[in-house]
Amino acid sequence: MARLVTGFASSHSVMLTSQREDWQRGFKQADPKNPFYYNLYGNHTTYDELLKIAPPNAEEMVSDEKMSERYDQAMAAMEELRKRIRAARLDVLLVVGDDQTELFRTTNTPAVAIYYGETIRNAKRISDPEDSWFVRARAQRQEPVSDVHYPVNAKMASWLIRELCNRDFDITAMEGLERDEYEGHAFSFIHRCYLQGIGVPVIPVIINTFDPPNQPTPRRCIQLGNALRELIEAYPENLRVGIMASGGLSHFIVEEKLDNDIIDAIRRKDNDWLSGIDPKKLMAGSSEIRNWLVTAGALSTTDLDWISYIPGYRTPALTGTGLGFAAWKLVD
Repeated sequence: MARLVTGFASSHSVMLTSQREDWQRGFKQADPKNPFYYNLYGNHTTYDELLKIAPPNAEEMVSDEKMSERYDQAMAAMEELRKRIRAARLDVLLVVGDDQTELFRTTNTPAVAIYYGETIRNAKRISDPEDSWFVRARAQRQEPVSDVHYPVNAKMASWLIRELCNRDFDITAMEGLERDEYEGHAFSFIHRCYLQGIGVPVIPVIINTFDPPNQPTPRRCIQLGNALRELIEAYPENLRVGIMASGGLSHFIVEEKLDNDIIDAIRRKDNDWLSGIDPKKLMAGSSEIRNWLVTAGALSTTDLDWISYIPGYRTPALTGTGLGFAAWKLVD
């Protein structure tokens, strides 16, 4: 039988594919143009409104020195996570991520989809010397030389789809991609930043976190994670299986208390608290916290072993990303 031996989680913010100077300079120019700001009540706000209510020491919080310290912390956390993923010696990794009008459009957006093709394509970068720093950073999620078709455990993915449907989960099944499509940012980031040189097959689990009105509730995310754990352990093949959340934590406004409350609940394995999170707190980028909830549900019988949390403030309005990296105990 298969065994769920560990799990991981990582933010996939463009901050993590940017350079130190981009943290110190670029986001202060880019963030005022971002239209996706929502407060914890689910109400839309603007950069200028956030700037008005920022604390008096906000400028100090985003000094070049502070930004440089956070950059180093984030790079060190990613390196630690790479080591832990390699040490797990996985046969397959379920990657739980979101799609932001990459494979789907709002004309037809499934709440939950699982990809079960033999491989999944990531595309070659298209670069131009005139590209902005932001475009260059975002392109780091793509391939430097040519398209790559990453392996997928199609047999297990297909089996999970059928068994989840038998448990009354309505799963969209994806056997392949359209001609010009390639895996979304939540998945290409994991391949490029964590899985290079490993060759471990993945199973992409795609959650609609971002686009209303059909995002799964926090409770349903926990339920899906619980079901995935039970099904992995029932899968009739001797495999070492891991699961990894891609995305989060809070953004595009950094909400330290929300992030730390979620981390504490995951550490306590308090699925009731996690299930009860008000969806109004999970708007825009913070919606990717749902990917952590699915992963936490799957690992609710396993201890959280390591976590690094960096409040990634990047402007005086305290916009940015709550950068989170986690690994659960490896069970051999």
